[in-house]
Amino acid sequence: MAKKSANPAAAPASTPTTTTTAPPVPPKAAKKANPAFVKYYLLAYNVLSTLGWGYVLVLTLVHLTNLDGRSSIVAKPVATAPTAFSRFMSSIPFFKSPPSAAVTTIKSRLPAFLQPLYTRSETTYTRVGNTVAVVQTAALLEIVHALLGWVRSPLQTTVMQVFSRLWIVWGIVQQFGVARANPLYTSCVLAWSITEVVRYSFYAGNLVGYEPPLLLYLRYTLFYVLYPVGAGSEAFLSYATLPLPAGIPSVKSFLGWSAGEYFRLGLFITWWPALYQLYTYMIAQRRRIYGAPKKTKTQ
Repeated sequence: MAKKSANPAAAPASTPTTTTTAPPVPPKAAKKANPAFVKYYLLAYNVLSTLGWGYVLVLTLVHLTNLDGRSSIVAKPVATAPTAFSRFMSSIPFFKSPPSAAVTTIKSRLPAFLQPLYTRSETTYTRVGNTVAVVQTAALLEIVHALLGWVRSPLQTTVMQVFSRLWIVWGIVQQFGVARANPLYTSCVLAWSITEVVRYSFYAGNLVGYEPPLLLYLRYTLFYVLYPVGAGSEAFLSYATLPLPAGIPSVKSFLGWSAGEYFRLGLFITWWPALYQLYTYMIAQRRRIYGAPKKTKTQ
């Protein structure tokens, strides 16, 4: 009787062999674990970012509600000319001046209880502008993280989101007084800070193996409101710097502009497809987390 071979390699192909080695992982699915120092670095980055945006959020809310009593003495940033946004709003019947009125403002058309809030929203930049610039600029590191493969965020999406905000911070708000004194700066900062406090705290929790259901829900739900508010505010802050007349602009309104003004108009137009791309990306991410429940077969 022939002796059975002890070498599994000698066994016929149809004969199963027992092994303790895990099956090979396809190259695309393989994910190399980050070194310990990278994990600690990412944890520190996300915690500090949470604290930075949390400070911006709290300071903005304190300013808007005048909890510290200082909002009334904060100087309004100098606006060199009426914003295109204000001129556009003034053409709407509700905000439009009657023929006998010399001057009217959006604020004068608001209910009395909202007017102080509107006034304070025009000075938000004075309270938080420099802090927002520093905290947002630090997000350049996220491109490095994605480039090095330390995080799973798509590089293209990360670059789009980071540079769109940096453009608003440095290319629009820091350059134009009409943007700094615009209430849309306040709505922009609120949307950014709420989004980032949730996002960075969520990432920090993941790094230590802590994922509260409420935080997960907020991470993949708040964007439905915050993304349109934030991106819409960004787009119209850029729009506010354009030399457009009141009402709906005509073709002649766009003649004789500078190259920078045409560039900002182009960005305003392309802002909406970019928002759509980011929005649908987040919807896909939410579906991945909260997929539709499987249908049970009826007997």
